[in-house]
Amino acid sequence: MIMTMKNNTVRLPAEWETDSAVLLSWPHADTDWAYMLHDAQKCVAEIARAVTSIGRKVIIIAPDPAEVEQALSDISAKGLLTIYPYLANDTWTRDYGPLTLLDAEGNPLCVDYQFNGWGLKFAADRDNLATRHLVDDGLISAPVRDCLNYTLEGGSIDIDTDGTIITTSECMLSLNRNGHIDRETVERELTSTLGASRVIWLDYGSLKGDDTDSHIDTLARFAPGHTIIYNVCSDRNDPNYDDIAAMGRQIEQLAAEYGLKTEPLPLPAPIYDSDDGHQLPATYANFLALPEAVLLPVYGQPSTDDLAVEIISRVFDRPVIPVDCRALIRQHGSLHCMTMQIPVQALNIK
Repeated sequence: MIMTMKNNTVRLPAEWETDSAVLLSWPHADTDWAYMLHDAQKCVAEIARAVTSIGRKVIIIAPDPAEVEQALSDISAKGLLTIYPYLANDTWTRDYGPLTLLDAEGNPLCVDYQFNGWGLKFAADRDNLATRHLVDDGLISAPVRDCLNYTLEGGSIDIDTDGTIITTSECMLSLNRNGHIDRETVERELTSTLGASRVIWLDYGSLKGDDTDSHIDTLARFAPGHTIIYNVCSDRNDPNYDDIAAMGRQIEQLAAEYGLKTEPLPLPAPIYDSDDGHQLPATYANFLALPEAVLLPVYGQPSTDDLAVEIISRVFDRPVIPVDCRALIRQHGSLHCMTMQIPVQALNIK
């Protein structure tokens, strides 16, 4: 189902359109990363280095700035690191960081939605206030629209250059996010606040081990040329197979109806947690697309890792920087979940 509407005042740009810095949060001992802290910090450091390798700045939320300064002294020496002292509940800035809109002249407006721990699953009181602290302390200099009466996570939507948003009914219609809300109400919010022109709904698609109720950034993403990149599963023994296949059929039907291109993206072979044996939500769709390059999560599987690099590089027509994210999926997220791009005009950083 697609709903069409127009808001010409402000719009949420596609993430590869904007000159942005990237917001991260440093894993610390008071998070669920405590049992594997070294591996988690190493992965976040590699994401930060990948971002700065193309000249982009990183902002890192951390309770102990000195620890981050020491771990990332190479980035700091380049003048590309800003550390913000703050004790967050967790590290998934995609879901609690600000969404930044731009008007026709490029002036920014940040939107601060409520984050409630993916439908009240986890503590989120400090994460929910992170954007407000960034604003109050002057790191975010743009005006901010308070939307804390509405629950929305950044990973639950993806947007094209023409304002088309893609999302999932499983997440957006979750009772523990916005009560007994219907599609029309969600569509009004996405079009009126974010300036979306139309909304595409997926009614299928999930990954085993995913805590987010089918965030779109684990399943299907937009790319240049009005292209939808989406997961495909070739292993009929993979528990993800049936739902991913149903999602693919729906995407192909919608793409044909609305003149969109499609590009299948393989899922990695199933990865299981070494402690309790449950399947982890590994996906290449959880990439971060920047103007100069795409940061792509990889999982130590050369055949599918290399194929994903080739596909993303071709579709985006820019270099791909692989980052090993096997550590991140042990806490049920990956690279895109860990990052939030913020246009530089919305920031007060050197």
